Amino acid sequence: MIINFDAMEEQVLPNFKGGEKQFKTRMYADEACKIMRASLEPGASIGLHTHETDSEIVFMLQGTGVVISDGEREVLPAGSCHYCPNGHSHSLRNESDEVIAFYAVVPGTGQK
Repeated sequence: MIINFDAMEEQVLPNFKGGEKQFKTRMYADEACKIMRASLEPGASIGLHTHETDSEIVFMLQGTGVVISDGEREVLPAGSCHYCPNGHSHSLRNESDEVIAFYAVVPGTGQK
């Protein structure tokens, strides 16, 4: 299966999960998984949230993000990956002066 994110409409989600500014994403979802290509402008964030029934993998494509994972600060440069297992909490913030871009995969979402 090929997922063409360029053919999808971009969703702009303000204050996502209680974060700052806007989260922009192109998303594929089915009953087994959610896959997103997304970006955060400077100063934008995805708020702190807990994965109670699933997990999440974030792969940074461009720029450097900052993750707070279970209270610990992690710097996430392009080419690196952050994993938030089931039962753990995390957030993602763009503290840089450039847009950051990343893929996020949430397996086991059970929703569309």
